[in-house]
Amino acid sequence: MKLVNIGFGSMFNAERMTAIVNPDSAPIKRLIQDYREKGKLIDATHGRKTRAVVITDCDQIILSYLQTETLANRVGELVGEGNDGV
Repeated sequence: MKLVNIGFGSMFNAERMTAIVNPDSAPIKRLIQDYREKGKLIDATHGRKTRAVVITDCDQIILSYLQTETLANRVGELVGEGNDGV
């Protein structure tokens, strides 16, 4: 299991991650609301602005206050690869 720090001592399993997306688009905002209503949303922002949404393969999404690029770099470092922005 490879754990990625998403701030405030919270971590997630990088092996279960499908995508890291920006929360500003309308479809992602709807997705967040749908998952909140289903009870499958994990809010790790500690009251701060959501800057990244981690989508997992276990039908849950995680909100983080860290930017998408920061999380992508942390995941890339964890698996031994640099993030080339592609």
